[in-house]
Formats: sequence, structure tokens, C-alpha cells
Amino acid sequence: MRSLQKTPIKKMSIDGILIVDKPEGKTSFSVVARLKRLSGEKRIGHAGTLDPIATGVLPICFGQATRIVQFLTNSSKTYLAHIELGVTTDTFDRQGKIVECKDPGDITIARIEQALNAFRGIINQVPPAFSAVKQGGRRSYELARAGIPIKLKSRQVKITKLEILKYRQPLIEISVDCSKGTYIRSLANDLGQHLGCGAHLKNLTRLRCGPFSIRDALSLDKIEDAFHEDAWKELIHPMDSPLWNWRAIIVGRKNELDIRNGRPFALDEYYPLSEEYCRAYDLDGNFLAVLHFIPEKQKWHPEKVFSLA
Repeated sequence: MRSLQKTPIKKMSIDGILIVDKPEGKTSFSVVARLKRLSGEKRIGHAGTLDPIATGVLPICFGQATRIVQFLTNSSKTYLAHIELGVTTDTFDRQGKIVECKDPGDITIARIEQALNAFRGIINQVPPAFSAVKQGGRRSYELARAGIPIKLKSRQVKITKLEILKYRQPLIEISVDCSKGTYIRSLANDLGQHLGCGAHLKNLTRLRCGPFSIRDALSLDKIEDAFHEDAWKELIHPMDSPLWNWRAIIVGRKNELDIRNGRPFALDEYYPLSEEYCRAYDLDGNFLAVLHFIPEKQKWHPEKVFSLA
């Protein structure tokens, strides 16, 4: 049990990103709520929900950084998953009700490898009934818990890497690189159906979200200590760090004024070849805005404008 005899936390304004190593049993919302209490910052959001049984990388955006959550959420992810063959559950993970059991005794690693070919590349995937996907204005899991039949539509996702790391029957350990919107629970269930024995997700760790890896992630206890000791600034990533793979431009005072007033503008030397977005900085090196290129107007539009700290 942690000591309650701590130095009171000062309320402060924070613009940046903390990478939390989410523990098992916590919801993403509860992590956000705890950090709100610790920091006193009201504007906090997470980038990409993790189920309570899942652990690993959960980026938490503070202050103005909440305005770039969408770009982090849309980024690719890497997961380490443990899938148990032979048992199917209604939630597609170990917390669900068992709906079917079959003997996976004849499932070889060669058969698993062959089956995984069906899930590489761009695929259509149906989200779990017990998920936050909305149907008729309500969360799918609310309908499922009420016993209301649900038929969710499939969606396109992209799995760029899918590798078996270990197989000790009935457990498979796999590594997955995937696009936003991919449900590893659905992948586990679908793999079990493909093999004919059923399966569910036993454990899941997110190893990467966009540019942030598990090496960047910190425990909630360490983060709490840092806030109490007023050492939290050392843990905060700049709010433009998830966008560092984008083109960066430096604008002069005239274009800075255009940006701060929300006016689109043209920059011939920065005509994009394929880029939809870029990041803009003022002459002092301050992160100024996320710019979105409008092809019809041949101009950059200030989509997200940030004030100086």
C-alpha cells in the first residue's frame, strides 16, 4: 500500500503527452481519471482504448495535446497476444462466458501458420459484440449485456505483420502490427473459427502506439511519485512528438498571422507531393499549428492552432 503522507500536489497547466504502462484490471477511463486528480489538469484524453485485461502503451494527452489525439489514435499499433485454442467465449477473451469447447489436439504450428495467411494484409473484420462500437446510438456492449441480438458490420483493417513467436498447445503467442480499429479479440476468435477448434484472447500487451513504444511507458506509481515530487516535467513528451514523421515548415510573421486568424494560405515552396498534413513552427521554433492541404484551393488550412505556453 502506498503512503498517503505526500507533499500536496500543485495545480499546474500541462501541454504534452505521458506514456502510461497500463496495468491489468484498469480501464483506460480510470487511468485518465487518476491522472486528472494527480495533475489538476482538466483537459486530458487517452489515445486508443485498451480493454481492462490488456496492458501496455497508453498515451495520455494533456492540455493542448488533446487536440492531436486523433492523429495518435489513427496511427498503427503493435501487440503481443496470447491466444488459447479450444475455448470460445462470447466476449472473445478470457473474461467472457464460455460458449463452446473443442479439443485442439490435432492443431499443428504448420496449420496455424497457414491459417494466419488469411489475416495478413487488408481484411474485413467484424468487431466483438462486447465492444464500444455504436449501434442505433447505443454502445454495442450495452446491448450485448442486455441480451439484445447484435449484428455489427465488418470494417476494413490492415494487418502488416502477424508472426508466431511461440506455440505450446493450447497457447499461441503472436506479434501483430496493425492499423487503427483492429480488434485483437476478433482476430483470436476468427483464427479459432478458421482452425475449427475455436479460440479466445487470453492476454494482450500493446507494445507500440504510433512512435511510442513500451520502452517509453511508465507505471502509474512512478508517475504519481513524479507529480508529488514536482518532477513530472521530465516525463512529458512534447505535444508535436507524434507528428515528427510529417514535413515541418517554418513560417514568417505574415503567415503566422494568417494561421492564428484561421486563414488559408499558399506556399509555393511547400506544395505537397502526397502529404495531407504538415506541422508549422514560428520563427522562434514554437509549435504553431497542424496544417491541412486543400487541393481544390491549392492552399494550406490551419486545422489545429496552438497558443504559446
